[in-house]
Amino acid sequence: MRVGVIGGGQLARMMVPPAIALGIELRVLAETEGMSAAIAATAVGDYRDAATVLAFARDVDVVTFDHEHVPQDVLARLAENGVAVRPGAGALAVAQDKLHMRERLSALGSPVPAWARVGDEAGLGEFLAAHGGAVVVKTPRGGYDGKGVRVVREAAEAADWLADGPLLAEELVAFRRELAQLVARRPSGEVAAWPLVETVQRDGVCAEVTAPAPDSESLQAPARELAVSIAEGLGVTGVLAVELFETTAGDLLVNELAMRPHNSGHWSIDGAVTSQFEQHLRAVLDLPLGDPSPRAAWSVMVNVLGGPEGQTMPDRYPEALAAQSGVKFHSYGKLSRPGRKVGHVTAAGPELDDVLARARAAAGFFQG
Repeated sequence: MRVGVIGGGQLARMMVPPAIALGIELRVLAETEGMSAAIAATAVGDYRDAATVLAFARDVDVVTFDHEHVPQDVLARLAENGVAVRPGAGALAVAQDKLHMRERLSALGSPVPAWARVGDEAGLGEFLAAHGGAVVVKTPRGGYDGKGVRVVREAAEAADWLADGPLLAEELVAFRRELAQLVARRPSGEVAAWPLVETVQRDGVCAEVTAPAPDSESLQAPARELAVSIAEGLGVTGVLAVELFETTAGDLLVNELAMRPHNSGHWSIDGAVTSQFEQHLRAVLDLPLGDPSPRAAWSVMVNVLGGPEGQTMPDRYPEALAAQSGVKFHSYGKLSRPGRKVGHVTAAGPELDDVLARARAAAGFFQG
């Protein structure tokens, strides 16, 4: 079995260990030399070039992704040449364009914030007036980790973005916290779901994940049902991450979707019987899915963001490993710079306060 992954980032890197364990040959098309997944990079080239991607995909059983940015015309060429692409072009189109995402989710009846397509300042001004004078605007394409998102109180504050085309305007949701529900779905229809998790964002970037989300017993089943309905409604194969708001009224609203392994599921590498990375490989190959059950009462993942300039996580392992027992360390093979995701740490155990303290302390060794 051969799986081709387009994109050489840390998500592709973290597919390598489960691929080895399952006896799957993993091939990676990296954008440049020396990326996180260099250990499995069998090709380097432009994922926007159809000829390059076709050559890479020629002798794999299925193509999947480290990111959702492969153009639709390239995906169409793959399909025309009989390449199995999972998730498929139709599903990926939803993740590639936030306006399309809102349209499809609304058509499915999924709960989403009030939203509108706005093409000029007048339209944005009308939406602002109807939604309390402060709204969120998002660029339809290209935004991630807080990029392409603004809170505005006057339409002129988005004039520069509006010059490039329509924007997604959304109500400014009064939320209690942010959550994420991950599910995996294989082409034959089998679905598996991990526990609902709580995510903490800092400057638009995921900083911490707690699994399961504390005090979420009443939300676990509705979140799972919502994510499964989206996966089935959009025809997603592989891992789907549904990022959610829990509103101050106790409702769930869909914020974003990701159709690949996701930062909110990294805890599962050490904290679940089957990690999101193993499950994604199983799903795209249409193999029976593994058990997503947690191994401990609590797991906490903390991202390592930045650190001493020009170092990698392993440069500081002697100090960190000596000081923090029972914590798992994951390096992405990247040099540190302010705000950059260079790795993560995971702790697990029976007491949440202890698990949180150990994970935060371990991450602190790299960020200090």
